[in-house]
Amino acid sequence: MALHLIKLCVGCESPEDLESWIANRLEEKRRRGEPVEQHHVTRMIPKQIEELLDGGSLYWVIKGMLQCRQRLLDIHPFMDEEGVSRCRLVLEPTVIRTEWQPRRPFQGWRYLKPEDAPPDLSMGSDAAGLPDHLRRELTELGLL
Repeated sequence: MALHLIKLCVGCESPEDLESWIANRLEEKRRRGEPVEQHHVTRMIPKQIEELLDGGSLYWVIKGMLQCRQRLLDIHPFMDEEGVSRCRLVLEPTVIRTEWQPRRPFQGWRYLKPEDAPPDLSMGSDAAGLPDHLRRELTELGLL
């Protein structure tokens, strides 16, 4: 059974901002001749790797709202230059919009059960065309 992770996307203003950041990082890697792989490094190593790689995603909290996700492709624990254990979460570079869910700040990452994960946002959805400020307010009021 798939399991997901949830993490704050610090410094990011929107899913479009995240997409732009990913595109820039991948282009930098191409120019330097490095493997073109999108990943996120985190301090803690998940214990439930098999479940996460069985269709799991990394869900991003942006500006207090869970707004999008990226599919997890692989997880690589490693030791950094200072001897600290870290983890490289390899992600599919495609950002998938989800219905918004309010989330309080937290440190690191958390597991997210499939039944607690928001559904993907379909392009035909009423919420898809709303401006972010209106969508945020309606979500906070429980109307979306």
